[in-house]
Amino acid sequence: MGKPTGFIEYLRELPVDRTPAERVRDWKEFHHHMDEKRLRNQAARCMDCGVPFCHTGTLVSGMASGCPVNNLIPEWNDLIYRGLWREALDRLLKTNNFPEFTGRVCPAPCEGSCVLGINAPPVAIKTIEAALADEGWDQGWISPEPPASRTGKKIVVIGSGPAGLACAEQLNRAGHTVTVLERDDRPGGLLMYGIPNMKLDKKDVVLRRIELMEKEGVRFVCNAHVGENVEAQLLRTDFDAIVLCTGATQPRDLAVPNRKLKGVHFAMEYLTASTKALLNGGPDHSPIHARGRNVVVIGGGDTGTDCVATAMRQGCKTLKQIEILPRPPMERAEDNPWPEWPKVYKLDYGQEEAAAKFGADPRTYVTTVKSLNGDAGDGVRSVTTVQISWQRGDNGRLAPVEVPASAQEVPADLVLLALGFTGPEQPLLAEIGVKTDARSNVEAEHGAFATNVKGVFAAGDCRRGQSLVVWAINEGRGAARECDRYLMGGTDLP
Repeated sequence: MGKPTGFIEYLRELPVDRTPAERVRDWKEFHHHMDEKRLRNQAARCMDCGVPFCHTGTLVSGMASGCPVNNLIPEWNDLIYRGLWREALDRLLKTNNFPEFTGRVCPAPCEGSCVLGINAPPVAIKTIEAALADEGWDQGWISPEPPASRTGKKIVVIGSGPAGLACAEQLNRAGHTVTVLERDDRPGGLLMYGIPNMKLDKKDVVLRRIELMEKEGVRFVCNAHVGENVEAQLLRTDFDAIVLCTGATQPRDLAVPNRKLKGVHFAMEYLTASTKALLNGGPDHSPIHARGRNVVVIGGGDTGTDCVATAMRQGCKTLKQIEILPRPPMERAEDNPWPEWPKVYKLDYGQEEAAAKFGADPRTYVTTVKSLNGDAGDGVRSVTTVQISWQRGDNGRLAPVEVPASAQEVPADLVLLALGFTGPEQPLLAEIGVKTDARSNVEAEHGAFATNVKGVFAAGDCRRGQSLVVWAINEGRGAARECDRYLMGGTDLP
């Protein structure tokens, strides 16, 4: 530990964001960078606690506690404090293939379990990680590293999201010949089309990494939809192993009257259309646009926030976000102790932008949708909502109960469903013949990642269900290790 009293001397600082009024006028990333002195001060707050929960990567009460890829956080914090940026980056890259992604989009479970966070604001780990990754790219320290030799083994990875990319990079480093199939027109999966550009830049961050992997020898094939224009069974004969990294892309629908009205879209349909338009000629070309419209976002997670931020940039007329859960407390509740993930109120970037324009956080809590209401042309014109009360039933479980006489009609001519996902799409899994579990995910034990079909492995959201980008990287690395072991009889991959 470079400065034993750093956590006492320095307050937590974060980069200053561009103002909401400025950033909603473009699609650029909204964070500014911190200067090196302030970053080193933030690293000095890491207190050499002796029991660093920040990198444990365990589940506590069903939620991530500590870094799922087991980043060596105290080590690289100490190195940054001492000005040894290159050495710090080497430590970071030992565990995390893509710190430029996680430093931008990870919710930072490491900070939620920081020991300093018991009685003070935690170390700004995510900020430091993002700065360290960007420094690595700027200085040319992150560069192509193709393997010295090839094994002769061929592997196909289906899906190019964070799990697929991590798996492909690790297998390529082991000397295997890796082909990644992506059904969309660009590689990146969730990173490309599931997260908006202002949160994760596509050209300067995502495609930069893809291009580096191509220089290392990974082959990407886009518009390759296995089960439609690519025959799954041929892959089993053409490749020595298959790794399924297809994600959990089956959206959860809304079972209410008039669901099929025009102007009602799944969140991913909306976000994908927006990013494709941005990359293909301009954001105004999106086929699903919020300009001048009354927008209602149903769902309060990260995807809902991204819909809010996208609608703000498209110039929506009004915006409401409906959340079925209660508003979280400002501080940890007694039943949410450290090192659990802190379930506390947060004004995220999208809600901050909406509040700046419309005067208040757009979220309405403990509320659900009763029906969608149409106009004469079969388009949605409003949403009927009701308040709910969470009550414990005879089985001891909490369930939502409608509050009498609480119905309200909210104007809406664009409704976005951000209700999460129910699991992976099934046709491909059925064609390959892999078993699924009770939640429709691929049945493959964590740590082994092998399916019931010999030579077929699974990783990421298609195996564990909808989760964090950093968990997907963990799974992709693990599946690569076990795939390498299967092919070679042993492995040196971590």
